[in-house]
Amino acid sequence: MRKSLFFVLCSLFFSTAGAQTIVADSDSVKSVVQEDNINPASVVDEVVWVVGDEPILKSEIEVTRLQGDPDGGWGDNANCRIPEQIAVQKLFVHQAEIDSIEVSENEISQGVEQRINYWIQMVGSKEKLEEMRRMSVTQMRQEMRDEYRTMMLVQKMQEKLVENIKISPAEVRNYFKDVPQDSLPLIPTTVEVQIITQTPKIAQEEINRIKDELRSYSDRVTNGEATFATLARLYSEDPGSARQGGELGYVGRGMLDPAFATAAFNLTDPKKVSKIVESEFGYHIIQLIDRRGDKINCRHILMKPRVSGDEIDAAKLRLDSIANDIRSEKFTFEAAATLLSDDKDTRSNNGLMANSTESSRTSRFRIQDLPSEVAHTIEKMQVGEVSDAFQMTNSKGKTVCAIVKLKSRVDEHRATITGDFQDMQEIVLAKRRQQLIHDWVVKKIKNIYVRMNPQYTDCDFEYEGWIK
Repeated sequence: MRKSLFFVLCSLFFSTAGAQTIVADSDSVKSVVQEDNINPASVVDEVVWVVGDEPILKSEIEVTRLQGDPDGGWGDNANCRIPEQIAVQKLFVHQAEIDSIEVSENEISQGVEQRINYWIQMVGSKEKLEEMRRMSVTQMRQEMRDEYRTMMLVQKMQEKLVENIKISPAEVRNYFKDVPQDSLPLIPTTVEVQIITQTPKIAQEEINRIKDELRSYSDRVTNGEATFATLARLYSEDPGSARQGGELGYVGRGMLDPAFATAAFNLTDPKKVSKIVESEFGYHIIQLIDRRGDKINCRHILMKPRVSGDEIDAAKLRLDSIANDIRSEKFTFEAAATLLSDDKDTRSNNGLMANSTESSRTSRFRIQDLPSEVAHTIEKMQVGEVSDAFQMTNSKGKTVCAIVKLKSRVDEHRATITGDFQDMQEIVLAKRRQQLIHDWVVKKIKNIYVRMNPQYTDCDFEYEGWIK
């Protein structure tokens, strides 16, 4: 099955970080070279395609080829497939600019940080990641920003194109009606997991230390010794906004932690700094930048109290005691989750974890979609089994301790219309969206200037119309 266009583009964007952009050999860019006084003898790159007024560089293609594709490489058709996908990317970005689709600095910062955190989890530590990529995490952030912005523009543009596509139950049944049994899609193993968390206590001395530091930052801003933005860059523990001087961009009240939102929206003087605010993420001071209607733009400095090893051990001990009582049937996991869990997202639902996407909300997870610590813990558990306590990082970036129960497991199987209707509906919906996007690209190609080096004119492209 052909992978989705968006997935290919995502892998493409993250593989092209750091490509050099010295260009030559194209009428559309010769003037740029001349104006920038680039010595022709130093030119090492080449424009091989032009789409509209956007060049595609040989270096972009070569870097992408070296990085490869997460599903096993670009295959035998790489010479044609790579530049075509870069060209398609440029079509979406061009349309996104026409439609005034924007990506905020906050979105970029958060997305880059999530990607780096994912890499750190995969390799084991920040130091290992820096060693593997031969650059610091700070350099990675800097290189990834433009690529991530491009990816987000493409994603938002595609979402806009397919936002009105709906699939009825009858369409799903008709789609799979004549499909042979052995050709029905494979539904991967899924699980339902219940969780109880306990947050290790923070020593009062640590809280006092954090507050004293934040007060000192407020005093320095008030006394004119330093700007809030400078201090945020140096000391804030919110990596997504620290690089922007603590700036969050324009956000509505509903997008912020309630305590943070209350303090931020009560600010009226951009010269003043808020009192210390405690949120689910840690402790903050906030400075107003501007208001636009029901949205606010502000800076903040976040500091997270450090949890001691003794408190983590104490939390694990409490959870192991709870797990033993559940196993001995003194009370149920569901009752314990409701009464004893610190996890606000699950305790009102008997501890059952929810898997939420833009189009659905379900209790079923593929193993790889679970938090990594939970996935590792339940990997060898039996249905109904309760785990020992373990440490993890929650969605707010806080260290917590947890126990989990494997509520159910459905092993990989061929889809059935009765048991897997939602999965089959998603398959049909994805195919409809993919077809609409494919048709949009073909139509777009017909109405845009395209020029390519002769070596590409014999390519078997996915989209017709490149060669005119």
